[in-house]
Amino acid sequence: MSLTPAIKNSLFLLIGVVFVLIITPTLFPKSYYEPTGLTYAPPSWQHPCGTDLNGRDLLYRILTGGQISILIGCCGAFISLFVGTTYGMIAGYRGGFLDSGMTRFIDILYSIPRLIFVLIFINAFNEHLQKTAHHFGYSWIVSSSRIIILILSLGLIEWLTMARIVRGQTLSLKERPYILAARVLGQNHLTILWRHLLPNLTGILLVYMTLSIPAVIIDEAFLSFLGLGVQAPQASLGSLLAEGASALNPLHSAWWTLLFPALLLFCILLLLHQLGNALRKIRLYPHVSY
Repeated sequence: MSLTPAIKNSLFLLIGVVFVLIITPTLFPKSYYEPTGLTYAPPSWQHPCGTDLNGRDLLYRILTGGQISILIGCCGAFISLFVGTTYGMIAGYRGGFLDSGMTRFIDILYSIPRLIFVLIFINAFNEHLQKTAHHFGYSWIVSSSRIIILILSLGLIEWLTMARIVRGQTLSLKERPYILAARVLGQNHLTILWRHLLPNLTGILLVYMTLSIPAVIIDEAFLSFLGLGVQAPQASLGSLLAEGASALNPLHSAWWTLLFPALLLFCILLLLHQLGNALRKIRLYPHVSY
């Protein structure tokens, strides 16, 4: 797969955004992530994005919130990729009654509202994870348990589409001559799946990953906007948007608390979608130059 100018530009800008999100917060002095008493101060040279309700520098919070959003998006997408690829390959390769049953199971899961599943998952496992981590002395898990549960729950609702795509591709690939030759040579099923089927799925898996990451980020932002996602003192772009929306009122409109988190979220999603669409076009039309 050759790198077209669209892919190169999207990758370059995306890597630049991630680099800024990771490196820039480490350059801030300690005073920037502590309350200053300047409640809802507008953008200035000292605070380029203004401050929030507690007087904290909003630029620092947006950068760290972007880190959490991208972390949740990437990890959730990897979970969905692993589960969906494994499930789809098994269903497509085995075929028959097993394939039919596994496909029906996916249809049943599709009928469950995503929000309800995430809420059940959070309520069922968040407190248990905190208690277990506290028992074994893993304090970082206790403080980040909500993020871990969000990653798991969002990853486990995004894999359904991937499983269907992989199943369809596997049904086609398993009839290819090199797969039939591997069976004749006596190679076991695991070897065929790992060495022959999976490498031929990497292209479509890469495309799906670039489209799945923004989907998970949007889901997390929606949940956090409703107050069901990342909780204080941590913040994601979704929770920052919720804080910004609450700061809009007829008496005093702190517009910057909503505008700047929304701009960063928009830029991240736009770059990911551009990258995914460019890869998808190459996958579908490999002989067309873009």
